[in-house]
Amino acid sequence: MLQALIHRLLKRRHFWRYATFSEVAELYASRTMRIFALRLVSVFASIYLFQNGYSLAFIAFFWGAFYLMKVPFSWPSARIAAMYGPKHGTLMSNIISAMAMVLLAFLPHPEYGLYALMTWCVLQAFSSTLNDLCYLIDFSKVKDIDHAGKELGYMNIFEKVATGLSPVIGGVLALWFGPAIIMIISALLFLFSAAPLLKTPEPTKIHRRLNFSDFPWRQTWRSFLAEGAVGFDVFATGTAWTLFMTVVVFAGSNDSNRIYAEVGFVTSVTVFVALLASYSYGRLIDHRRGRLLLRVSTFTNSLIHVSRAFVTTPVGVVYTNAANEAATTGFSMAFMRGMFDTADRSGRRIEYLFIIEMVVNFGAAIGAAVLGLLLLVFSEVLSLQVFFILTAGVALLIATPKFALYRR
Repeated sequence: MLQALIHRLLKRRHFWRYATFSEVAELYASRTMRIFALRLVSVFASIYLFQNGYSLAFIAFFWGAFYLMKVPFSWPSARIAAMYGPKHGTLMSNIISAMAMVLLAFLPHPEYGLYALMTWCVLQAFSSTLNDLCYLIDFSKVKDIDHAGKELGYMNIFEKVATGLSPVIGGVLALWFGPAIIMIISALLFLFSAAPLLKTPEPTKIHRRLNFSDFPWRQTWRSFLAEGAVGFDVFATGTAWTLFMTVVVFAGSNDSNRIYAEVGFVTSVTVFVALLASYSYGRLIDHRRGRLLLRVSTFTNSLIHVSRAFVTTPVGVVYTNAANEAATTGFSMAFMRGMFDTADRSGRRIEYLFIIEMVVNFGAAIGAAVLGLLLLVFSEVLSLQVFFILTAGVALLIATPKFALYRR
């Protein structure tokens, strides 16, 4: 049903494609369901851990371990994508995620809780690495070269709809039935999200081996450095910001389940900003303004990180989230367009995106480790404030790659 709706809405606007629109529509539908399932849990996972008695330092180091495990998992993920294709890799990753989400329901159990958490961490680290890499490979292959910015815009719109709705729905469900229900629904959605991809053949050659001979390191190293900064930013915007809202903005919440609804609401209300920005930014990228968009959005994003340290009210959270959505959407779309062009030019698509996946997770792991060390030295609030200011400096590296696409 979702795929049919996407066909009806967008097929007329993709008449210029040389390939059938079915491949892109399938990817839109699958990615939307996957993001919805993932965001149901990810927005609230840190709150869930905090409410079950884990300290902020433990939570930070836990996420650091999660992202660090994803670095070596990138290699078998790339092997699976090269051998069986990105669509079959996506199916495998979603089955693993479904099993992992069920384990989180056992977290409050005094005897099995920690074991369930560690098992979830390993399974979800591998699953998300495999899924992210397969998504990048699939989209990089089926996109239209001349209108990739517009396609990124549409993809981002569907992702933002899922991102915006899932915290509200998940927050209400957690308020009414408790957080365990979110894990169960998320597991079911993971199982369904790969189904649309299996209606058409794999977009890449299968049964191939990874090959790094003559890899264009000089052409790509700047994008690897910048992608590490993207990972640092992802951790700050997601996990660290959720922790800040929990211990500063909504610290006085009396109902333990109410905080899920409160965080879900302020996280979701900015989805309209992202929807408007996605389409506009896609047109800018296709009209050769991607480099300017990348630089302006990166600088704006850096200023927003500084402002996070001084937010104390829900209204401040809404304004900060709205500004962040506009900035993050801008630099992520411009960066991804340049990244996909580099993957095309490199002649080593899977190998290039494999390294991209490694460095983004390594950057997120460094961000988590930095916050964890700060929490061991300073108070919770001061640690988070200092961390956001440090993130503002690191985030400026996102604008440093010299993509060949933007030099034309």
